[in-house]
Amino acid sequence: MKIVIDVFLKSGILDPQGKATEHALAVLGFEGVEEVRIGKQIVLNLATKDAQEAISQADAMAKKLLVNEVIEDYTIEPIQ
Repeated sequence: MKIVIDVFLKSGILDPQGKATEHALAVLGFEGVEEVRIGKQIVLNLATKDAQEAISQADAMAKKLLVNEVIEDYTIEPIQ
């Protein structure tokens, strides 16, 4: 089963990569962009076919290695 973990900085944490992208978009003429936040996406292909088990495994992986919970939030979704 494929699992997607989306990781993003918590609200209030400075995102210099997002700020640089926001500025670059303005320079390129894209108007109305109020804020850009950059995150990462991790796609796991797990051996289990049980969605709940896959989510539980992915959550354990996120907490132990993939996410810095001090400054990052994350979501987990199974995909077909």
